[in-house]
Amino acid sequence: MLRIAVQSKGRLYEDTMDLLKETGIKINSARRTLLVQSSNFPIEVLYMRDDDIPECVASGIADIGIVGENEFVERGKDANVVKRLGFSKCRLSLAIPEAEDYNGVKWFDGKKIATSYPNILKKFAQEQGINIEVHVIQGSVEIAPGIGLSDGIFDIVSSGSTLVSNKLREVETVMKSEALLIGNKELTPEKQATLDEFLFRIQSVLVADDKKYVLMNAPTEKVKEICSILPGIKSPTVLPLATEGWTSVHAVIDQKHFWEIVGQLKEKGAEGILVLPIEKMIL
Repeated sequence: MLRIAVQSKGRLYEDTMDLLKETGIKINSARRTLLVQSSNFPIEVLYMRDDDIPECVASGIADIGIVGENEFVERGKDANVVKRLGFSKCRLSLAIPEAEDYNGVKWFDGKKIATSYPNILKKFAQEQGINIEVHVIQGSVEIAPGIGLSDGIFDIVSSGSTLVSNKLREVETVMKSEALLIGNKELTPEKQATLDEFLFRIQSVLVADDKKYVLMNAPTEKVKEICSILPGIKSPTVLPLATEGWTSVHAVIDQKHFWEIVGQLKEKGAEGILVLPIEKMIL
């Protein structure tokens, strides 16, 4: 049985539960029980605080864990980064009162900065050759300058709306963060086999996340030109239609290039373009 440590609440919890659901792993959603076993996969979920997950995995209490990169780097525990998961993205940034003039990182020299990530901040200050007085605070870091507790803050930023509401502005991004799947360095062969199957399922979900399945009708004489536009996994699928002189073309394209590609397809004579979401992709 493979034990995975996950955050017990918050955005990362929601994203992790969505991932487990997409991989077909059934978990009782009730979080009053700290340890819950899957009913259809050899894995059990241990719910805990996000800042405890790196230590839990490094010490072997859990075999693997899903944790924010920011917490993993801050704790500095000896565990493997098994996979970058690409969700729950944010950044760790320095912010100052919006009324302050800012002319570079030297502004922070000699200033008091409130943060929940003192180790990352101290390393940054050392690299920049500046002297920062670090004031460690847990929760509601953004209110510290407003009540005179610090000159600025170092904290997680997603949309930036919390900074704006507290009359702060982001001036330096120190690191970018996303969800990581981390693992203990001494898994048994049986647990490694279960992890490999779990990774296979995760990859099938993640690779489909930003893809679209596109079908279209095209004049047969234009098929070669249209296929040159479409990326495809190997190459587009081409099928003859009942109407002479017309062909059906199927392909998988990246969401980020969708509108650009669709415009080119229309120019080449493609019609009846149908776009479908992709749930899984087995490569």
